[in-house]
Amino acid sequence: MAEQRYDAVVIGAGPGGYPSAIRMGQLKVKTCVIEREYMGGVCLNVGCIPSKAVIHAAKMFDKMGHADELGITIAQKPTIDMKKLQTWKGGVVTKLTGGVRTLLKGNGVDIVEGSAQLDKPGPDGHRITVQTKQGPHTIVAKNVVIATGSRPTEIPGFKIDQKRIIDSTGALALDQVPQRLVVIGGGYIGLELGMVYAKFGSKVTVVEALPRVLATMDKDCVAVVERKLKKMGVEVMTNAKAKSWEDKGDRAVLTVELDGGKTATIDADKILLSVGRRPNSENLGLDRAGVALDKRGYITVDEKLRTNVPGIYALGDVVGGAMLAHKATKEGEVVAEIVAGHNVAFDVRTIPAVVFTDPEIATTGLTEDEAKQKGHAQIKVGKFPFAALGRALSVNDTDGFVKIVVDGQTGELLGMHIVGNGAADLISEGALAIEMGAVADDVRLTIHPHPTLSEAVMEAAAAALGEAVHVINR
Repeated sequence: MAEQRYDAVVIGAGPGGYPSAIRMGQLKVKTCVIEREYMGGVCLNVGCIPSKAVIHAAKMFDKMGHADELGITIAQKPTIDMKKLQTWKGGVVTKLTGGVRTLLKGNGVDIVEGSAQLDKPGPDGHRITVQTKQGPHTIVAKNVVIATGSRPTEIPGFKIDQKRIIDSTGALALDQVPQRLVVIGGGYIGLELGMVYAKFGSKVTVVEALPRVLATMDKDCVAVVERKLKKMGVEVMTNAKAKSWEDKGDRAVLTVELDGGKTATIDADKILLSVGRRPNSENLGLDRAGVALDKRGYITVDEKLRTNVPGIYALGDVVGGAMLAHKATKEGEVVAEIVAGHNVAFDVRTIPAVVFTDPEIATTGLTEDEAKQKGHAQIKVGKFPFAALGRALSVNDTDGFVKIVVDGQTGELLGMHIVGNGAADLISEGALAIEMGAVADDVRLTIHPHPTLSEAVMEAAAAALGEAVHVINR
């Protein structure tokens, strides 16, 4: 097959790669995207989107089980058909991945399906060999964007086989609810999926090596989720390390090392391994191309997402930092504009993050502890509980609060942390306020519609200033 030449080639069509390719197409850069497995990446296929579909189903299932509180009688106890749920989830994924292909083609981007490897740069540009179903295919490009993402981390003795030991992909594909599920890792993925199966009826145990789950999140927000876990009957073991496991035929037996050196055993039908992710930086020919990696295998880049090799860029999970789809998307758009000759850089003040537990946690900016560590001598904190909010009461979902962290001298909004129903959608106001350098008064003086959950943001800002009217000022 003859060589093909492009202005830019994007390796990886995930939430960083495909928007980058689309944006380059819009900017009239001749572009090709190479994808070896999932059009739309892990996010659309086996991550963000299917997990939220399953989480939504679990929430509905749980709500139906408590409908009598609202005077609604359901004649029979709700049941869950996992195979039918998988079919519905698959339909959601198919619609979105099909949309990605349409957008790429509609913006003049060529799609090549296969595994890509970089060769040594030549005088005519960067050379890439793609192993396709039709055989090897050579592409030459002036610019290369690496957006290959990440994959779950394994720990010694716990090889993922998607039978006994499953990762998030396996957990989202189960066609039966496991009677006993052990989750190794109390991060966001482990807790999100652990709570899903607890609602469906699994006996769930979470094993976390650190002193608390969701260790990087605001501790007051995490405390609300911890109470809900306890209420749901989920056992959380902190300062505990999974050491080994045995297959007993009808079950797996996990051995856990507890704080103080003691051990305990736990029976399980499935063990969900959720201890982090690692970059997909192997088998790309990065050594031949001369691209530098750090000690953990992440590609090193500057504020313009440039690697040490001219004309090669990298973005998303493969460069480290916050492993978030929306971060990768923004980086992809920035790279596209740089390749097109625009003077831009990835320069953001805050990147919001959401944990889709029940209740949700959403955060942006600094926590109280982080603000102190960064030298803010005086800090004001405002909290407004959803229990005092008419909208939350009227939808029978009052767990949680909005918390705002403010510089006590300048009034600048430093952080916003929300736990509760709708947190994922409310946090964007905080991200915008921080990005604009807003002060707490800007949020307090902005009229929020009533009755809505967003009023809690305004009320929390007022509380930070000691001017709240719907809670007692502290």
